[in-house]
Amino acid sequence: MIKLTEPTLLLDKAKCLKNIAEIVEKAKRHNVELRPHFKTHQSHEIGRWFRNLGVEKITASSLKMAEYFTEDGWKDITVAFPVNVHEIDRINFLAEKITLNLLVVASETIEKLANSLKFPVNIFIEVDCGDHRTGVNGGDFATIGNILSEINRFGLLNFKGFLTHGGHSYAVRGNKNALLDLHRKSVDSVTPLRDKYSTQFPDLTISYGDTPTCSVAEDFTEIDEIRPGNLVFYDVVQSEIGSCTLDQIAASMACPVVAKYPERNEFVIYGGGVHLSKDSLTLSGGQKSFGKVVNLTENGWDTTETGAFLKSLSQEHGVVYAPKEYLEQVQIGDFIGVLPIHSCMTVDLNSSYLTLEGKTISKFRFY
Repeated sequence: MIKLTEPTLLLDKAKCLKNIAEIVEKAKRHNVELRPHFKTHQSHEIGRWFRNLGVEKITASSLKMAEYFTEDGWKDITVAFPVNVHEIDRINFLAEKITLNLLVVASETIEKLANSLKFPVNIFIEVDCGDHRTGVNGGDFATIGNILSEINRFGLLNFKGFLTHGGHSYAVRGNKNALLDLHRKSVDSVTPLRDKYSTQFPDLTISYGDTPTCSVAEDFTEIDEIRPGNLVFYDVVQSEIGSCTLDQIAASMACPVVAKYPERNEFVIYGGGVHLSKDSLTLSGGQKSFGKVVNLTENGWDTTETGAFLKSLSQEHGVVYAPKEYLEQVQIGDFIGVLPIHSCMTVDLNSSYLTLEGKTISKFRFY
């Protein structure tokens, strides 16, 4: 095992490459464009693993992240967040260099954006397919019509199509039929827009994506592109949803044990909210888990059930509940692995990865 001294984000490159290859192959099989969301890995090097398999278009979660990937040669980037017109200088910087696709949910945004725009940009209208976070109701033709009318007023704006994200799929737990039903309803909420607007916009794109449904579904009829992101690593929530197995999770925090309390079936790790985030899930017994505890091995980590889980977090501390048998095996000074509840958030908190071969891989830092 590589030498560790502090909480470290480990990356199993082989698993990651396999996850990437599977979604690339699925997109080809269904004749849809793969525009993966890079907010999960946030890394030039990992981005190149996608490029090596033929991916040319990507998604980012912010304009600043889009800048980061532009630096590494990506030429077609969708920023999948409602456009913030206060970042017009960054928008113009990017639009001069790449094909920039922006997301709009209200007609009020259009004029504010267009009045300061210096270079062409593409506009997606976001459609709410059931997540109820942001987006226009797909049946609200009045609002959609107003947005389209505003777009058509300005020469530097090009209507690209409709984009949606089935974020409510993350609430499904271990029910493939329910996930597939949600997938079909999500698709059905946006694809009729092609029928209504394809005469006016014959090249419009229907952009769809979330990791749970893109992982399990095999029907992408009427979809032009998919944008999954989390599946590059997966995580414990995805395994609970049924999007992946535990063995497909490609990232784990390695954390040193600093204290043991057998009388309460607990030990404490150096690994807190600043390393893992405070995302959690509720276990079948009602307990809250902030991470699944696994044993580290010479070749990564063993997903055999330990019965241990991260029960609470403060800034640097993590308190682990452990059954008596497992607690007896763990010693102060040992490193244990923690599979993240939400890999996107865990990655965001860390400055780099360490592969199982001992190579450091840098990543984007927002702050």
